[in-house]
Amino acid sequence: MKIKISAAAGGAQHVGWGIVHVSPLPPGSAPGVTFDPGGVASAQTPDGETITLTGSGTFVAPAGSNGGSGAVTGGGTWTTSTGGSGTYKVKELVAWVFASAQPLLIGGFPVTDNTGNNTERANGVAVLRIEFSNGQSGVLTVGCHGPGAPAGIFEGIATTKGYKTYYNTPTPVGDVDAGRTLFHVH
Repeated sequence: MKIKISAAAGGAQHVGWGIVHVSPLPPGSAPGVTFDPGGVASAQTPDGETITLTGSGTFVAPAGSNGGSGAVTGGGTWTTSTGGSGTYKVKELVAWVFASAQPLLIGGFPVTDNTGNNTERANGVAVLRIEFSNGQSGVLTVGCHGPGAPAGIFEGIATTKGYKTYYNTPTPVGDVDAGRTLFHVH
């Protein structure tokens, strides 16, 4: 059974996003699935440098997904394999595309969602303009390819940081607690 997610009055969507922990691993290996805040996700540059992020936030997406929005909150931490680390803050929504609602049950079992309302879980892609604590700017892409998602969405994050492009995104591995994201649309 899937849920129906409706847009707020005027067609705007209020969306929460997060990089999440999922348990048990692999999902579906035991009855029930739990989503918790505080997960990590990574991506690599073409020359192999890795960035790892934590994070969550909210944004208001205008009707029709045809524009950005300054109605944003959130951010998180970053660490690179070359030794840099700090925080980042979301400055602007560049784009949001809703793909599908997620089913209320995963593998026939109930979901415990400690990151938001279980009936609002969604698949999609958000592009966010961010600012790093070292003064560099970037663009963070968050993709959620959870249960019920159509083909073509990656699961995890990709980002720029200054001129560096961390666009090689590993597919989450069943028994590794990393690289998982989640949206809630209300």
